[in-house]
Amino acid sequence: MTAAARMGDDDAIRFVDWVRGAAPYFHAFRGKTFVLAFGGEVAQGELLQDLCHDVNLLAALGVRLVLVHGSRPHIEQELARRGLESKYHNGLRVTDARALEAVKAGMGITRIEIEACLSQGLPNTPMAGAWMRVTGGNFVTARPMGVVDGIDMHFTGSVRKVIAEEIIADLDQQNVVLITPLGVSPAGEIFNMAMEEVAEAVAVAIKAEKLIYLCDAPGLLDEGGRLIEAITADEAERMFTEGKGLTEDLHLFLPRAIRSVRKGVARAHLIDRDKDGGLLLEFFTRQGVGTMVTRDPLHRLRDANIDDVASLVSMIAPLEADGTLVRRPRELLEQEIERFTLAENDGMVVGCVALNPFREDGMGEMACLAVTAEYRRAGLGERLLQHVEQRARAQGLTKLFVLTTRTEHWFRERGFAEVGPEALPGRKRDLYNFQRRSKVLMKSL
Repeated sequence: MTAAARMGDDDAIRFVDWVRGAAPYFHAFRGKTFVLAFGGEVAQGELLQDLCHDVNLLAALGVRLVLVHGSRPHIEQELARRGLESKYHNGLRVTDARALEAVKAGMGITRIEIEACLSQGLPNTPMAGAWMRVTGGNFVTARPMGVVDGIDMHFTGSVRKVIAEEIIADLDQQNVVLITPLGVSPAGEIFNMAMEEVAEAVAVAIKAEKLIYLCDAPGLLDEGGRLIEAITADEAERMFTEGKGLTEDLHLFLPRAIRSVRKGVARAHLIDRDKDGGLLLEFFTRQGVGTMVTRDPLHRLRDANIDDVASLVSMIAPLEADGTLVRRPRELLEQEIERFTLAENDGMVVGCVALNPFREDGMGEMACLAVTAEYRRAGLGERLLQHVEQRARAQGLTKLFVLTTRTEHWFRERGFAEVGPEALPGRKRDLYNFQRRSKVLMKSL
């Protein structure tokens, strides 16, 4: 029995489509550095097992990983066992000398459990045959926070310095670096630091590609309760200032995500810690499952070049197959590639449009407007149309026309009106396909 028969033809097709769709991300992330930060709630039980499986897969794909863990549940247990009360100020633990002993014990337990989980290699598990080298060390030095708002924070500290070159050296040896948020001062004192601050400082210091926080929310939500898939640092800062819909974790993690991308980290991600496979879904599907914070807008338009022909062919092929677009030979695309504008999402081509000028008639044809299905609600079609209109005006064209068989109403809603084929420029009119019977829509610029 074939594998396809065992899993069902539909399931097999979906699996193959997913692998092919994920392949560009495999190539893009190989050799890149991710800093993954998670609280102590994740570092126990089934959540930790699932996380270690996904971390193992990322490492197997060539991603360089730094893990920064918290330990609040274990610390709380240690404090309770010692008859001590937890004290917090502005979301940070007030760590006196007795509390510090509980913190050290709780952190140690959490770290050992994470290392043990990452060291698994049982048959019939996602980590079968894997052997991950987990390293750590005094990579982060600390300084005391001192007195904050009249509260003596004692042995609660903040990051003084990250020894970036040592972390990078470990990553170069294909090790997974595990960082516990305890720092030592030059005087030899130990300080308890916030996991989210350590993760940000490490990501910035080693110039990480991504900083990822696993949190108690799906990510940022808009006013309608829908997930915001991508947001700029400026937009995220406005949301944080308004303070609407922010959970306890988001209050702590969002400012760190914002600062990190402004300091050079390419992307920061907020992902639901309870989402099974959240890391894989976020990084190996186009839609993702969390919120990505970027310094600049994620979507951008740029002129196409000859190296983009393969991406262009791949994107428009489904639309040519179903008759939405007229088939264009690859040779024609290569000849006319300078007429195309591409829309990119995080470096992936997700939309295109071409402007074919007929200067003798003062007209331009907008051709091959296409956006992949996953991004048709992101407003990219509108942006591509506006871009073509601006280019046409810059070239002195006064009218823009389009031939379509499927999207007449979309263009009508944007100021186009139907005209007959006789209104086309002479060269285009001679090539009009009366069998296809495309609607001719025109707009004055």
